[in-house]
Amino acid sequence: MTATVDPITLDIIENALMNTRLEMDSVLMRISLSPLIREQHDAFPMICNERGQMVVGQFGSYVPGVLEQYENRIEEGDVFVWNDPYACRGSISHNNDWCVMLPIFHDGTVVGYASMFGHMVDVGGKVAGSMPYDARSIWEEGLRVPPVKVYEKGVLNEGVLDIMLNNSRTPHTNRSDLMALIAGCRTGAKRVGEICDRFGQETYLSACDQLLDRTKEAMRALIRKFIPEEPVSFTDYVDDDGRGNGPFKMTLSIHRRGDIAVFDWTGTDDQAEGPINFHIHEGLCKLFFGIYMIMAFDPEMLFNEGFYDLFEVVLPEGSLLNPRFPAPLGNRLNTHTRFFDCQAGALGQQAPHLSMAAGYGTSPHFIFSGHDSENQYFQMMELLFGGVPGRPRGDGLDGHAWWPLFSATPIEYIENYNPVMVESYRPIRDSGGAGLHRGGGGIEKVYRLLQSGEISIHDDRETVPPWGINGGLPGGTSSKWIIRNGSDKMEQIPSKIDNLPVEPGDRIIFRTAGSGGWGDPLEREPDLVARDVQHDLLSTAKAEAEYGVVLSSDGAVDAKKTAALRASMRDERGEPARFNMGFEPDEARQLEPALS
Repeated sequence: MTATVDPITLDIIENALMNTRLEMDSVLMRISLSPLIREQHDAFPMICNERGQMVVGQFGSYVPGVLEQYENRIEEGDVFVWNDPYACRGSISHNNDWCVMLPIFHDGTVVGYASMFGHMVDVGGKVAGSMPYDARSIWEEGLRVPPVKVYEKGVLNEGVLDIMLNNSRTPHTNRSDLMALIAGCRTGAKRVGEICDRFGQETYLSACDQLLDRTKEAMRALIRKFIPEEPVSFTDYVDDDGRGNGPFKMTLSIHRRGDIAVFDWTGTDDQAEGPINFHIHEGLCKLFFGIYMIMAFDPEMLFNEGFYDLFEVVLPEGSLLNPRFPAPLGNRLNTHTRFFDCQAGALGQQAPHLSMAAGYGTSPHFIFSGHDSENQYFQMMELLFGGVPGRPRGDGLDGHAWWPLFSATPIEYIENYNPVMVESYRPIRDSGGAGLHRGGGGIEKVYRLLQSGEISIHDDRETVPPWGINGGLPGGTSSKWIIRNGSDKMEQIPSKIDNLPVEPGDRIIFRTAGSGGWGDPLEREPDLVARDVQHDLLSTAKAEAEYGVVLSSDGAVDAKKTAALRASMRDERGEPARFNMGFEPDEARQLEPALS
């Protein structure tokens, strides 16, 4: 569009779109049934312009790829749904994510697209939850649906819906969540129509273009300032693929060619036999780099796709990040989150004062399924969180989500709807990496199971710890344990397992990884170290060994002994390393659970 929108109108339209995106979320949360969407907010909305570019949202636009498949066969009242990562070129990355998209018409003209995707509790496959830890192909991970019209010209296609629900262990929940996604998109379409009514189509479309251009120019400045012309590389690891293979190397190189930032994953290991492969859409890959740079370097920027032309991405075919069909994808989040750690490590070499350490490195989940005393099927699934890393502005967060707007499932919800009692929920002592700014601690959650059934657990960072930066130390790794009813013996559970039989009274101890520290721990204020000990986030032994802080019997800092110990530790250590990886990939660091 050629019209220029004045700054005040542009600001009004920008805020209206941002509020619309939040309203889409609100509608979804009110209608959905599954705790993953309703309570944990595992869903992502966006609004695109008439070309399918994301103007507001989180995960970037996949709309152009769908439009190519339908060419001119898109009409008012159509609603598309899909979940097959390979059929939509990685716009969503495993079968559990159902994606909805609808065109936004105004006066007979397409002015944009509204879309949301959310994680479904179960989409079929060989295990409850549809994410088998040992899958060797995507055929084992549930029903795959290419982009199809679930509504055509406003009429529900009952056949499509019946097929999708017939292949799920939780059809009632899935139907509610799907209709909630559609309702959220219709809300977005309605609000965009109202903006067009108020300002006119031409003004609205021109405003969208200007918002994209503004983000592009702001990103151009960030690239010039923070991306070096000479390549810098960083390597991190995923523990294993669930089938006994690993660790898997992920290597990222970054450099600048003029105004173009090049992100090259050459050197990343080949695709895994097991389901940790991440079939990432190229646009989504650009988006992840963009959001990291925005949040690290200029959080005031509007998050949209305007900067895409400034990014070049290399994803080697057949690698962990670009697997060949039919590679399994169900547990790709172990790789997905390591993606962010590699970004932090690579960008941190150019601007270490603005980067952060490594986090807990996955989205660990716990599934408990079976039949209750009335022979009704139940299936509980919960995402757990770990340590968010130490940052330039302060300590990392304990037991916090990586993902925007995510939250923990309330314990009251878990206990009310499932045969489970949560006995404790607390940060893990000594799991946050030491630093000027301490890494966030992992969490320990203890479940007492009240019914027989089976459990599945998928996690990572059990072998390779989250690294520290600028002198910070690595955080603690994850571990899982079971105490059988009537026994005091703790048995360790692998970080990836399905269908482990359990009985009433069994206790599951789920311990997530912490995160790396930021900055020299010998520079941390001793009173902050004493506070962490008081809050049971840090042991007295670690306070002395890693921070050089000596505490008296009443918990107060012994200033004289602390100064002497820190001076001795500095002399012995010398200059701290830029990165502290902690351990080689074949080593492990596991903290003993507090329970006996």
